[in-house]
Amino acid sequence: MNFTEIAKARQSCRKYDRERAVEEEKLDAILESARLAPSACNGQPYHLTVCRGESASEVAKAVMGMGMNKFAADATVLIVISEENYVASAALGAKVKGNDYRSMDIGIVAAYITAEATAQGLGSCILGWLDDEKIRKICGLDKPVRLVITIGYPADDDTLRTKKRKSVEELVTEKK
Repeated sequence: MNFTEIAKARQSCRKYDRERAVEEEKLDAILESARLAPSACNGQPYHLTVCRGESASEVAKAVMGMGMNKFAADATVLIVISEENYVASAALGAKVKGNDYRSMDIGIVAAYITAEATAQGLGSCILGWLDDEKIRKICGLDKPVRLVITIGYPADDDTLRTKKRKSVEELVTEKK
């Protein structure tokens, strides 16, 4: 699969096959892609906690508040992305330029994780609706949880949906 094919095939999986576990080599490929993701000053200001089994069930409960994300209970892997400190050069840049590089870097690593999951034939969904305090306790984290990504095999009836996106003309302005 080339990158455009991955982008066309990737969608937020809302129905997982809970009976089919993610193979170690596929999870390893996802984590290696995350390791290679670019970040400000190569600082990687985030930590990934891979949850399976009981910890995945507990984290799933912590993203299902108010009836949200019920499908998370069927994902066999949940990756918790927590925020870490900046490296000194990125911290200085963030202060001088007023940019939140950590949020950008977390978004980039999430994109790499979900793209590689798709390349591996897996489904994924990026979740921002979460109970930070509960997830920190489950995972033994002392820094804020920013995202949780569900990963697993899509259920057989979870078919590719039509993408609703802006046209290139609406999205892009070219200046010469």
